[in-house]
Amino acid sequence: MTATRELRGPLMGYLARGRRAAARTAYAPIMRLEAILWGVELGESCIFYGRTRLHRSAHSRIAIGEHCEFRSAPWSNWAGIDRSCMLSTLHASAVLTIGSRCGFSGTVISAAESITIGDRVRCGVNSAIMDTDWHGLHPADRAARGRSAAVLIEDDVWIGAGALVLKGVTIGRGTVVAAGSVVTRSLPPAVIAGGNPARVIREL
Repeated sequence: MTATRELRGPLMGYLARGRRAAARTAYAPIMRLEAILWGVELGESCIFYGRTRLHRSAHSRIAIGEHCEFRSAPWSNWAGIDRSCMLSTLHASAVLTIGSRCGFSGTVISAAESITIGDRVRCGVNSAIMDTDWHGLHPADRAARGRSAAVLIEDDVWIGAGALVLKGVTIGRGTVVAAGSVVTRSLPPAVIAGGNPARVIREL
């Protein structure tokens, strides 16, 4: 029995790795076909664990760089993914661009105007980036389109699990946004920031 228990862990780990590799291989051609159907520009060698949800409004643009990873399946990240990755443009002329070698886990990115993400950006589980209020703020205006303002996330930024990046902000190169933070104002390069609203905690 002891020997069986000792073998079970490594065996299950081996099987899990095999399943992840098989799923990654299976979803790559599916997502490349979906990208073509939606008119999404998809770079070479992107990896998908589970299905990423795509929605591109007419006359808008979604462009994804090379070697990006999208983790949507719950088993693809043990930090606990609650949903699929979702990439969307909401209106004509909206632009969503993602650089190369970025990683996303259950991340929602929605652009009504412009979201630009640099290279090597990492977004933790169940994070979200939105450049719009979605609806008007006053009760009488809530059926109308909300305000929007461009978002820029520079190279090498790390956005922690459950963090929310809102309209009109720039996050400087190399900055770390702590888990659960709400970014409502721009952050400088090379700092750790956290809280609601997110503020600089210290320099890196």
